[in-house]
Amino acid sequence: MKPASARTLLRVVLLVQAAAALLVAWVLLRRGVPAWGALAAGVGAVALVRLVINMNNFVMAGWAASVTPPEHRLGPGARLRLLAEEFCASMLVTSWHVPRGRARMTIHPHGAYPPVLLVHGYGCNSGYWAHLAPLLDREGISHAGIDLEPVVGSIDDYAPLIEARVRELCAATGAARVAIVAHSMGGLAARAWMRRYETGGSARVAALITLGTPHHGTALARFGLGANAAQMRRDSPWLRALAAGETGDVRARIVSLYTHHDNIVAPRESSVLAGARNVAFGGVGHVALGSNPRVLAEVLRILRELRPAEA
Repeated sequence: MKPASARTLLRVVLLVQAAAALLVAWVLLRRGVPAWGALAAGVGAVALVRLVINMNNFVMAGWAASVTPPEHRLGPGARLRLLAEEFCASMLVTSWHVPRGRARMTIHPHGAYPPVLLVHGYGCNSGYWAHLAPLLDREGISHAGIDLEPVVGSIDDYAPLIEARVRELCAATGAARVAIVAHSMGGLAARAWMRRYETGGSARVAALITLGTPHHGTALARFGLGANAAQMRRDSPWLRALAAGETGDVRARIVSLYTHHDNIVAPRESSVLAGARNVAFGGVGHVALGSNPRVLAEVLRILRELRPAEA
């Protein structure tokens, strides 16, 4: 039997949440609460549980967090904005974008940029890139998504999927190289693919841009399910082997964008990769990295660097 996709799993979660909301509403109706109030309370109860989970992630990440540099420290108002943005991003990704997500390819003929492969993170699919994809279209950048499955599989097993998608993207555009934008675990999957398939001096990656990737693992991975979660534990043997197999040339093509307020990657300096270009942000959560305007502007700026001078 084929393992369930992230799309299917999150649709099931949505059904469970809807059932919970209706149950709360039914109980309140039985107690004389008006229908509109009972339904609002049911939906609110589910949203409150999701908010508590989101806040708990910040708390758990804080236990293993590194010291926040003074320039990225937040006041009470900024902290509230951080939580609100991350909560909204998480709700949209898990309740709308991923349940509807499909791995699509969009080709812009005669584009001046290398085509972009979008690689999502743990428990997601290509729907995660709903905010970046339209910006790439506006720039005339060809791009393709990919769904890494099985959801709880080994990160090494995603490498052939990435290889096939890179070949498809290069064939469709006529490009010799691609750029990769990857969120969280997706950055590790891209590095694992480069280790396996970029042999003999080949360099098919113009740049690998990672968003919130736990390059040295995260303390929260011990709560995750699957082989991939085990591989992402702090300084796991798999992560050490991945790092040992990389050359300076590979690291020089990696740009690691990370946030000092990540609620999944802990400690936050786990996203700092020696030999790569590391760009820090503040006031952004883990899921929101894929939709935050400042982060997306930096992604586009890096991609523009790859455009040939004569284009």
